Amino acid sequence: MLKSVGILLVAAIILFIEVPSLLEKKYKKELIVFSMLLAIGVGLGMAHSMGKSIPNPNDLLTFIFKPLHDALIR
Repeated sequence: MLKSVGILLVAAIILFIEVPSLLEKKYKKELIVFSMLLAIGVGLGMAHSMGKSIPNPNDLLTFIFKPLHDALIR
Protein backbone atom coordinates (compact mmCIF):
# COMPACT_ATOMS: atom_id res chain seq x y z
CA MET A 1 0.00 0.00 0.00
CA LEU A 2 2.79 2.41 0.88
CA LYS A 3 4.54 1.67 -2.41
CA SER A 4 1.36 2.49 -4.33
CA VAL A 5 1.01 5.81 -2.54
CA GLY A 6 4.66 6.57 -3.29
CA ILE A 7 4.19 5.83 -6.98
CA LEU A 8 1.13 8.06 -7.15
CA LEU A 9 2.94 10.83 -5.27
CA VAL A 10 5.90 10.71 -7.67
CA ALA A 11 3.53 10.72 -10.67
CA ALA A 12 1.71 13.76 -9.24
CA ILE A 13 5.01 15.60 -8.77
CA ILE A 14 6.01 14.80 -12.35
CA LEU A 15 2.64 16.08 -13.57
CA PHE A 16 2.93 19.33 -11.63
CA ILE A 17 6.41 19.93 -13.05
CA GLU A 18 5.89 18.96 -16.70
CA VAL A 19 2.28 19.71 -17.64
CA PRO A 20 2.23 23.51 -17.14
CA SER A 21 5.14 24.04 -19.53
CA LEU A 22 3.54 21.77 -22.13
CA LEU A 23 0.27 23.68 -21.88
CA GLU A 24 2.06 27.04 -21.99
CA LYS A 25 3.85 26.11 -25.20
CA LYS A 26 0.62 24.63 -26.63
CA TYR A 27 2.19 21.21 -27.18
CA LYS A 28 -1.08 19.25 -27.26
CA LYS A 29 0.26 16.16 -29.03
CA GLU A 30 3.27 15.98 -26.74
CA LEU A 31 0.96 16.31 -23.73
CA ILE A 32 -1.15 13.39 -24.95
CA VAL A 33 1.91 11.19 -25.51
CA PHE A 34 3.39 12.25 -22.16
CA SER A 35 0.13 11.44 -20.38
CA MET A 36 -0.17 8.04 -22.04
CA LEU A 37 3.41 7.06 -21.22
CA LEU A 38 3.07 8.28 -17.64
CA ALA A 39 -0.18 6.33 -17.24
CA ILE A 40 1.46 3.17 -18.60
CA GLY A 41 4.42 3.65 -16.27
CA VAL A 42 2.21 4.26 -13.25
CA GLY A 43 0.07 1.24 -14.12
CA LEU A 44 3.07 -1.04 -14.50
CA GLY A 45 4.62 0.34 -11.33
CA MET A 46 1.43 -0.22 -9.36
CA ALA A 47 1.08 -3.76 -10.70
CA HIS A 48 4.70 -4.51 -9.83
CA SER A 49 4.32 -3.07 -6.33
CA MET A 50 1.31 -5.33 -5.77
CA GLY A 51 3.36 -8.39 -6.67
CA LYS A 52 1.89 -9.01 -10.12
CA SER A 53 4.12 -10.57 -12.73
CA ILE A 54 5.06 -8.15 -15.51
CA PRO A 55 5.88 -9.90 -18.80
CA ASN A 56 9.31 -9.31 -20.25
CA PRO A 57 9.30 -7.79 -23.78
CA ASN A 58 12.12 -10.18 -24.68
CA ASP A 59 9.70 -13.11 -24.30
CA LEU A 60 7.52 -11.70 -27.09
CA LEU A 61 10.50 -11.26 -29.39
CA THR A 62 11.64 -14.82 -28.66
CA PHE A 63 8.15 -16.11 -29.43
CA ILE A 64 8.11 -14.26 -32.77
CA PHE A 65 11.64 -14.94 -33.99
CA LYS A 66 12.28 -18.47 -32.66
CA PRO A 67 10.43 -20.18 -35.54
CA LEU A 68 12.28 -18.00 -38.05
CA HIS A 69 15.60 -18.86 -36.40
CA ASP A 70 14.79 -22.57 -36.41
CA ALA A 71 13.77 -22.43 -40.09
CA LEU A 72 17.01 -20.72 -41.08
CA ILE A 73 19.22 -23.08 -39.10
CA ARG A 74 17.80 -26.23 -40.76
